Amino acid sequence: MRMTYVRIVALAGAVFIGLIAQLNYANAAKLETAVLAGGCFWCVEADFESVPGVVDVVSGYTGGTTANPTYKKISKGGTGHFEAAKITYDPDKVSYEQLLFMFLRSIDPTDAGGQFCDRGESYRTAIFVDNDAEKATAVAAIAEAQTTLGQNIVTPILAASRFYDAEVYHQDYYKSKKIVITRRGPKSKAEAYKFYRQACGRDARIEALWGSDAPFIGH
Repeated sequence: MRMTYVRIVALAGAVFIGLIAQLNYANAAKLETAVLAGGCFWCVEADFESVPGVVDVVSGYTGGTTANPTYKKISKGGTGHFEAAKITYDPDKVSYEQLLFMFLRSIDPTDAGGQFCDRGESYRTAIFVDNDAEKATAVAAIAEAQTTLGQNIVTPILAASRFYDAEVYHQDYYKSKKIVITRRGPKSKAEAYKFYRQACGRDARIEALWGSDAPFIGH
């Protein structure tokens, strides 16, 4: 009798674990990703992690030809890589179209040579698309933004390629309490990030371009 009871409990436990696993799989299966290059990936990560429906944002490198890129390599140029962010989101809570709307209003899409104080190929903007549906959405988003802005938008739509996670040092930089040495002495990464963002003129330029449509001023 005792063995039968133990087997029933074990079976019930296995069924419960199976149901939880299926539920987790279903939840994970409906998540989607968007890869966007908007200059400094610290800033893109900080901006989009504040968006309801965004589950995670990872800073990284994509769009280039060099395998296993590092921050040092891409900063020297010649690898073709962009600093980019991989945004994982729940499409039931925020759409790809909404993400692109916010993205284009969080950058200077008229600048082909970098973003704000950051110049060079790794700081160019781009929308990386996985399929025809994403491409069509991106084309429409750029057309709408260009009409709204009244200026030529040079942010390209590119085919998605391998995304490499950036070094751990760069992840969640904007909110890290870890101390780093800056030109203004020891500061937490979060403090250093705030100083960098202001000094680089990111928010000032975006506000000048987009005004009240800019969704992330001060992030």
